[in-house]
Amino acid sequence: MNKNIPSIHLTDFPEKITIKDTSAGKVQIYMYGPKSYDNQLAVITHYLHNRNLINDFSIKQAKKYLKEYLEYKFPKIEVTEDILHDPIQAGLFNDFFQIPFPDPIDYKFTFIDLFAGMGGFRLAMQAQGGKCVFSSEWNPFAQKTYMANFGEMPFGDITKEETKKYIPEKFDILCAGFPCQPFSIAGVSKKKSLGRETGFKDKTQGTLFFDVAEILNRHRPKAFYLENVKNLVSHDKGNTFKVIQSTLEELEYSIHYQVMDGKDYVPQHRERIMIVGFDKRRYKGKEEFRFPKANNPLKKIQDILDNYPDPKYTLSDKLWTYLQNYADKHKAKGNGFGFGLVDLNGISRTLSARYYKDGSEILIPQENGMNPRRLTPRECARLMGYPDEYIINKVSDVQAYRQCGNSVVVPLITAVSKQIVQTMLTE
Repeated sequence: MNKNIPSIHLTDFPEKITIKDTSAGKVQIYMYGPKSYDNQLAVITHYLHNRNLINDFSIKQAKKYLKEYLEYKFPKIEVTEDILHDPIQAGLFNDFFQIPFPDPIDYKFTFIDLFAGMGGFRLAMQAQGGKCVFSSEWNPFAQKTYMANFGEMPFGDITKEETKKYIPEKFDILCAGFPCQPFSIAGVSKKKSLGRETGFKDKTQGTLFFDVAEILNRHRPKAFYLENVKNLVSHDKGNTFKVIQSTLEELEYSIHYQVMDGKDYVPQHRERIMIVGFDKRRYKGKEEFRFPKANNPLKKIQDILDNYPDPKYTLSDKLWTYLQNYADKHKAKGNGFGFGLVDLNGISRTLSARYYKDGSEILIPQENGMNPRRLTPRECARLMGYPDEYIINKVSDVQAYRQCGNSVVVPLITAVSKQIVQTMLTE
């Protein structure tokens, strides 16, 4: 341990640091804090966790940012190459590893975590013995939750080439809960009518799926695991999914997909499509992959509730009256819109990212004539299958609700991940 430099902690990084670039004679602003994405902290934390697995560009940039920060923080200390080469051995950043969900020590495979959200895919893959070597998430609040649980700041916008430069050359599995965007297939149809073949770039240019496809093409992992909304299959009369499937097959990956319901793992009706693929150049399309069969007993919403929730989650008289009147109005018109008062021995509707607004899709009945209440953020996390050790209070309730509503059902993703890893490791 270097006795001249005190140990540096996660909380030591300010949101902005002003460093004077004396060589250029001007002031530069460097962003280190959790509100900055595409930032130095992502580079540094990935370096700390993956020094032997990242590319030379990442190592060079990490050392550069570390040197700038340490010289700013400790101007009288000489920052040597030994310190930059192994900051942990030098006694720095130790608490980046004192986190609830560290990487497995003896990992079996590596993976990258794109559109990482609050970290559901990472939990699932780590449970199978996987080590994450790159993560990306553009939302700064989700980054903050991810950082608190894994000691690693995700990179930001994955559509930027500057971000993609930090992806390691080799990794085993690509994970992505990518957002669904409409694809324009007009250009594809026109080219085909002219007898021309279309490449995957032409099919998906301008969509986030294109960035996933490009990374697959560039790095060729053994397998991938994508998750999306159920409607992806029927979107644009099936054309969207047709483009996705043909693109992946064009990249020489075999495709397995299935719509699965989270209710087999948590007390929530939540249908999502799981898309799994394996490199045909390696497995020749003969991999023995099967989606898991749910044999779990049906969960009850009662199982995830707190015994003594804060009264602030109880609906006000004004909001409860509004929701009832709104439901009555639409019922009279023959519409199905309205609040969802759950059966405590049953399951809930699908939790959405808008839950923070009024909680109307999942309301918990209360005794003694009290108005119903919304779920607490912790209960929402449980509804998505996150363990209680998972840190969700580094952000506001509003942001925690949004993150849970946008998340994956962790036990479902874990069950599918288990099948993927077993298949991948059986060559």
